[in-house]
Amino acid sequence: MSGRCLPGHLCFQECLIMPSPAVLVRILGALFYYSPTRPEVRALFDCLPTLDEIYAWRDPRQVAELCSDWSIPDEEQHLWQFSVLFEGQGEMPAPPWGSVYLEKDNLLMGDSTAEYRKFLRDQGMTFDSCINEPEDQFGLMLLACSALLAEGKERAANQLLETHLLPWGYRYLELLQRNPVSAFYAKLAQIATLFLQDYQQQQALNPPTKRLFLG
Repeated sequence: MSGRCLPGHLCFQECLIMPSPAVLVRILGALFYYSPTRPEVRALFDCLPTLDEIYAWRDPRQVAELCSDWSIPDEEQHLWQFSVLFEGQGEMPAPPWGSVYLEKDNLLMGDSTAEYRKFLRDQGMTFDSCINEPEDQFGLMLLACSALLAEGKERAANQLLETHLLPWGYRYLELLQRNPVSAFYAKLAQIATLFLQDYQQQQALNPPTKRLFLG
């Protein structure tokens, strides 16, 4: 299998032709990973009121209610919120990297990151050379999951979630929902939590219980 890069850019038109749930996972991943100032990301804001329609939610009414009053900060404020929550400007209330939760000393690039990197290599997935961030960033993991789902590799996508993301992902999303910086990203965390809970039940995923060292 030839190697392919995880997305270093976002094309919304590509999202429209992806099978569900790859579309939703791609949108969520992009919002958790890319700067909100990027034109491609800002284009995704128009999708937010319709997220209840693009996935088989257990409770689409709850999702519709959450999305109906989802206000978007102005660009300058939104960029500051993103910088605090995802780039480490000041104290991060919810670090988005798995190893911070799974490693005893809360270090980046720990054993859990190495295990996930091996999983990506086994799937023939590589990173664009311009990406300089641990692979276990929450949004980047969702983007990898979306790429697998779009290729019809449901088993590998499920393994990614079950083994590498879900053991720490709910704790991260819980912290993000409680963050004092951004109501926008708190609501994004709510939606992502509902999706992961629904998908976990639908696919009968059974993530291992691991000791978490943050939160």
